[in-house]
Amino acid sequence: MRIGFDAKRAYQNGTGLGHYSRTLIHSLANTFPKIEYYLFAPKLTGRFNSGLYPNVQTITPTHFPYNLLKAAWRSSGVKKELETLQIDLYHGLSHEIPSGIQHTNIKSVVTIHDLIFERFPSQYNPIDIFIYRRKCKHACKHADAVIAISQQTKQDLINIYEIAEEKITVCYQSCDPSYTQTVPENEKEKIRQLYGLPNQYFLTVGSIIERKNLLTLCKAMLVLKEEKINIPLLVIGKGDGYEKKVKQFVRENDLQDLILFLSDHPVAMEHPSFKNSSHFPAIYQMAQAMIYPSTFEGFGIPVLEALCSRLPVITSNVSCMPEAGGDAAAYIQPFDEKDLAGKMKLISEDLDVAASMKEKGWQHAQRFTAERCATAVMNVYQKLML
Repeated sequence: MRIGFDAKRAYQNGTGLGHYSRTLIHSLANTFPKIEYYLFAPKLTGRFNSGLYPNVQTITPTHFPYNLLKAAWRSSGVKKELETLQIDLYHGLSHEIPSGIQHTNIKSVVTIHDLIFERFPSQYNPIDIFIYRRKCKHACKHADAVIAISQQTKQDLINIYEIAEEKITVCYQSCDPSYTQTVPENEKEKIRQLYGLPNQYFLTVGSIIERKNLLTLCKAMLVLKEEKINIPLLVIGKGDGYEKKVKQFVRENDLQDLILFLSDHPVAMEHPSFKNSSHFPAIYQMAQAMIYPSTFEGFGIPVLEALCSRLPVITSNVSCMPEAGGDAAAYIQPFDEKDLAGKMKLISEDLDVAASMKEKGWQHAQRFTAERCATAVMNVYQKLML
């Protein structure tokens, strides 16, 4: 079987969609090595190296006009290459498939990560909502199968877009296998020195946008400061208007020494191993806990990354976070900073509680191994090819 992927996100995206694409391609290529995989990418970057896999090839637009109109190649023109290469099945890894692929002999699958733009339209540009809705509805209608990355996303597809339940399969995602591997102490110390990390810190990872709810976490840090608990919070992520709002709160409450924005560090802004996240497993493993008070997610990959890193997790009790965290995480109401501060205090002071959460987290993470997630997706492919 020859499987093609929309690989734009694998090469160009440094956040959730990119991590999903890279991890799934890696997992499939290693778990099912006899299958041929083709990555259709408008642009190549250093984020992914297909040369590591003997069964993976990358295709880019090289002929006029698509060498100039790369977006048009991805959205439609790629069908010619798919047919020339005799691709059996094409997987759109992020909400879209090529226009007209349903008129070829190529089966198609689309992964839908979330419908957050439908649930929180005020946080999006109206033009973007129009484009996202059009692409997503087209893909769900014309793909032969739809993969949702959580039960939450599946229910949203059924309730909001009225997609037939039998067309949707929930295939949980995995995270980069590097998070499951213990980083040597000497390597951790090098990374600590490189970024000037404190000896103890809480960690939060994700775009600094309203939905991620960093402001509530900062309010919890203020509660802890008032209780003379001065363990810093390390923030990995960037944003725009909401980030400015958060930083204003930090300044007004004199929290600059306790809330550290690592993505603003000069080394982080330039170092390739920060940009491609390869330093993240060490940063996770040196933390006290992952704090993830998001109000809504498609899955919440930092929760899984933390569990794989044997890191206690505190997250919200809404959306799909309980799917990701299972019985291993501690849960809060998203805007309850006092409860959040209390749980952060407990994990930092009670070694038995922290140790129990680490072990439960590791056990729960086994539901999301690369092999299990790759097998779930391959089952969708094979069912279509029968």
